[in-house]
Amino acid sequence: MVMKPGAWVRTPWAGVLVGVTMVLTVAGCSRKPAAEEPVRAVKLVTVGASNATAALEYAGEVRARTESRLGFRVAGKLVQRQVDVGQHVQAGQLLAQLDGSDYALAAQAAQAQVAAASTQRDLAAADLARYQALKDKNFISGAELDRRSAAFRSAQAQLDQAKANAASQSNQSGYTRLVADVAGVVTAVDAEPGQVVTAGTPVVRIAQDGPRDVLLAVPEDKRSQMHIGQAVQVRPWADGGALLQGQVREVAAAADPVTRTYAVKVALAGDAPPLGATVYALPVGMGAEGNMLLKLPTAAVREQGGQSAVWVYDPQAQVVRSQAVTVASADGNQAVIAQGLQPGMQVVAAGVHVLTEGQHVTIYQDKYAAKQPVTQTGKADVATKAEAGAAKQADAPAQQGR
Repeated sequence: MVMKPGAWVRTPWAGVLVGVTMVLTVAGCSRKPAAEEPVRAVKLVTVGASNATAALEYAGEVRARTESRLGFRVAGKLVQRQVDVGQHVQAGQLLAQLDGSDYALAAQAAQAQVAAASTQRDLAAADLARYQALKDKNFISGAELDRRSAAFRSAQAQLDQAKANAASQSNQSGYTRLVADVAGVVTAVDAEPGQVVTAGTPVVRIAQDGPRDVLLAVPEDKRSQMHIGQAVQVRPWADGGALLQGQVREVAAAADPVTRTYAVKVALAGDAPPLGATVYALPVGMGAEGNMLLKLPTAAVREQGGQSAVWVYDPQAQVVRSQAVTVASADGNQAVIAQGLQPGMQVVAAGVHVLTEGQHVTIYQDKYAAKQPVTQTGKADVATKAEAGAAKQADAPAQQGR
């Protein structure tokens, strides 16, 4: 038989080939089934109340109960400063001095005015005496005597005014000397010789002798736990000496604008550390050991939607569910839970970032721990591993024989 060019020859295998091609094409276009989510093994921790191991201890600084900023009561140029920082001064001791030449001249002028007013008063008194004698002889009228009496009273008033002015100028001259009014220690110097200061400008700061305080900076969330009269244990940092007993004396009503903390002053009893010394203060009743708290490992807490959360294990369904919690503070390597959990709940302690809501899980168990618990020396764990290795070596020949 002669075939024409381009003619199609039908064979018995043509239909089979077409069918196989269509099946492979359809199988290649179909969607693969999704892989099943693996069942993960998780470590659990049971929520329970336990004692706090970390106490709220604050670092503080020893300060004087009263610290004064002394300055001149008049303006002028500072010419001398007789004390330095750290020097102990006594009441009445000279601290600094201004140039007082102008004030001395003003005092001399005031004294001269007193002398002039005194002369005018004496002259008016003499005139009044003479006119009184003339009035007694009826040589002058009563009106003339009244004028002389008024002149005398005016001269007396001018003399009193001049004396008051002289006393004021004398005080101004004395104010050019800055004198300590109490005994204490110089803690700061704010002006140097040659500087022109105004009235009231602080020049020297003095920590007065007497009671000592400890200044603490308490954060906002702990301020409500501090109250006046609360007992505080103070421990010196430098020498590690015996504990000192203190009592909260003052709690600031407003926060510091820079640190946003509240200043708390603790009055110390007995001998106090030196000024400026660093101490540790432990307020009684603020997280001290013995308080019962709900705590979890920090690895069990994760961040979800801007808040803290944990995975709670459901033993009935063997799944994990997310539970929002409120973390109050940290206690060592554990987080103190304020809200969201109850004692007895089981929480995932590790691998919290690979779990999903409602995921099926199994409880992780250590195979070595399940066989034999580890002793204090760790020999049981080593023996278990050795026995497992010996068993593998014994099975090797038998498997080869098979």
